[in-house]
Amino acid sequence: MKTILLIEDDRIMRISLEDALKGKGYAVLSCETGKEALRLFRTTNCDALITDFRLPDMDGFEIIKEISKSSDTPVIIITAYGTIKDAVEAMKLGAFDYLTKPFALDELFMLLERALEVRGLREENIRLKKDLQQQYNERNIIGESNAIKKVVSLIEKVAASDATVLIQGESGTRKELVAHTIHYKSNRRDKPLIKVNCAALPESLIESELFGYERGAFTGAVKRKPGRFETADGGTIFLDEIAELPLSTQAKILRVIQEKQFERLGATVTIHSDVRIIAATNKVLEEEVKAGRFREDLFWRLNVVPIFMPPLRERREDIPLFVEFFTEKYGKLFRKNIRFSQEAVEALLNYNFPGNVRELENIIERAIIFSSSGRIEKNDLSSFFSIKEGQTTALHLADVAAEAEKNHIIKILKATGGNKTKAAELLGISRKTLWEKMNLYGIKF
Repeated sequence: MKTILLIEDDRIMRISLEDALKGKGYAVLSCETGKEALRLFRTTNCDALITDFRLPDMDGFEIIKEISKSSDTPVIIITAYGTIKDAVEAMKLGAFDYLTKPFALDELFMLLERALEVRGLREENIRLKKDLQQQYNERNIIGESNAIKKVVSLIEKVAASDATVLIQGESGTRKELVAHTIHYKSNRRDKPLIKVNCAALPESLIESELFGYERGAFTGAVKRKPGRFETADGGTIFLDEIAELPLSTQAKILRVIQEKQFERLGATVTIHSDVRIIAATNKVLEEEVKAGRFREDLFWRLNVVPIFMPPLRERREDIPLFVEFFTEKYGKLFRKNIRFSQEAVEALLNYNFPGNVRELENIIERAIIFSSSGRIEKNDLSSFFSIKEGQTTALHLADVAAEAEKNHIIKILKATGGNKTKAAELLGISRKTLWEKMNLYGIKF
């Protein structure tokens, strides 16, 4: 039940409003002076406040100023016609809205419902932001290895700055988690974090997605659309798989970094944007620069603070921590009380995990789904990879399938002259998936 604080010095008006509000299911605290209202407000949890603008001891300005010092509780002003100007000024100070006397009760109820809804949305937004900040915290970057401790240390040092960050590492090493953590620990945490998967955007749409466009800029541009950089103003843009950007787009990204400005497609007006850039790639950008696929000047602009996410095989001591974390996560999700035996954990420790943390998470999720007991043993993992004495390897059948997949990808790439977008369409997968598979199989085109 929502509690409304009602301030009205006219006794008949106060009693009438109090009865009407109670009839709508609200709890009501009522008084006739501002001093008494502020005392009640400080000692009671009120959801909204309705007050006459003119009171015996103070006016609406003073009440709003006092309320806003410690709370975002919505204040609705009731005013006579002659004080509308004052009521508008009160809204500038923070009042939610005003009603002029005489008014219909339905007007008051609609206004009150809207005020409570807006407050609820604001509180929900604050709660979600707090949840995100807790979720994307360096404490949630799992591991005790020296390699991952170095990553956490870099995050703590760089988060508060606006420095551009380049995160490199194999697919599945949780580069996105690092980007999120940097943003939510920064001074930009209350501004947008815009994520762009560069590999998933068709080449023909990349620039319009990043920089936006004006109406009529190209066929189908029926209205103006802001781009990702414009939407991220004041916040952070995360450019994942940045190595997949065409060289022409790389030049425009370089300009945004250097000059903090760009133009929408089809526009002549320059837009200034205060955006922090975090980029990530599963490729070695130095090699891409040497091969002429990535601009050297952009590489150095991005590589202000380099962070390398180590593959899981190079920090095996962290595997038991991941097993515990994902077991708890999926145990709760599937409502199962599951534990891995020591032998099962040792089998995981002996596996190389080409898919890194993402693959380990997938294995644990599947193991929990198919588990019929409260304990996952070493043999329960045999459907995911081959387990030999002292060694864990991928299933031979999977190796054969992988080789066939690799050869088919090469065949399609040759047929399309190395056009990744067309190859991905023919293969029935996204450009991102194609790039991941090319990287996994060492395919160079």
